[in-house]
Amino acid sequence: MNVYIDGHNDLLMQLWLKHPDNPEVFFFGDSGEGHLDFSRIVRGRLGAALFAIFVPPQSYVAQHFPGRLDALQDKVQVMWQQLAILQRLERYSDGKARICRTSAEVEYCLQHGILAMIAHIEGADALDTQGQLLQAFFQAGVRSVGPFWNTANAFGEGVTGRFPGSPDSGPGLTPHGIELIRQLQSLNMLTDVSHMNQQAFSDTARYSQQPLVATHSSAHALCPQPRNLTDPQLKMIADSGGIVGVNFGNAFIRPDGQRNAGTALSVITRHLMYLINVAGEEHVGFGSDFDGVCVPQALGDVAGLPLIEQSLRNEGVKERVIARVCYQNWLRIFKHFPG
Repeated sequence: MNVYIDGHNDLLMQLWLKHPDNPEVFFFGDSGEGHLDFSRIVRGRLGAALFAIFVPPQSYVAQHFPGRLDALQDKVQVMWQQLAILQRLERYSDGKARICRTSAEVEYCLQHGILAMIAHIEGADALDTQGQLLQAFFQAGVRSVGPFWNTANAFGEGVTGRFPGSPDSGPGLTPHGIELIRQLQSLNMLTDVSHMNQQAFSDTARYSQQPLVATHSSAHALCPQPRNLTDPQLKMIADSGGIVGVNFGNAFIRPDGQRNAGTALSVITRHLMYLINVAGEEHVGFGSDFDGVCVPQALGDVAGLPLIEQSLRNEGVKERVIARVCYQNWLRIFKHFPG
């Protein structure tokens, strides 16, 4: 049985919304909330993951967490607060979790049973166009950036549209967006193409010399959500040496696009196998989107990750390929971190 690396979760947003004063108590206290806490991470053998810093939309907070609306006034402050939560988890862990800035640190953590936490920005809306905040977050330990969520910002447009739909939903990168891609490359930070529309994706492929990384996306051919990746996009990711982390969200894997928790675990496996066939076994991994989506009840939460490995094995996938999907492919991508 393998250890696992996961490309995306929204734990920090959930802790920021629900437990801003004592996030570490809930994370290490077997709260049973959401998809992630430390005890379930250990049971699920999650060894490393990208933890998203994400400013939730005002409409979502107003509907579900009206008491946190005032905290949204300063989006940059929200980002620093969520990074501070990750730092608090590290301190409180007593050496059981560590924020990693280099691939060597990730490998050390995997070898010693320490949770490797990689800080990632999802949506660059609050970043300045001169790159000063990007530099500041890099110095603070962030190693990955997805320029977009669903909405447009100074750097271009995210993918929008109803199911079923095409990712070709508008113009791509602005001149500021092109410069952002170049800045990320100069810092050896990962550039996440999840949430990019088709043109922004193509622009990124044109201007970036690094592997294209989709931290939490699935196959458009199996589930025609606009945010999923088409076969040509999958092949471009493979050609760049990149990776696709399969999103476990029901709405991103079901052929009908429904958020139905009764989704069979085999649907996740089907996406993984499809991506292996189209992009190649070296370019596929996990990108759960835990704590950001509704996942199959059969999976449950992070403790269910071994079920996916077993499902691949049941389908006759070779052990070499399973190991790559579970952790080796992500570990190869992390080699691009500086240091």
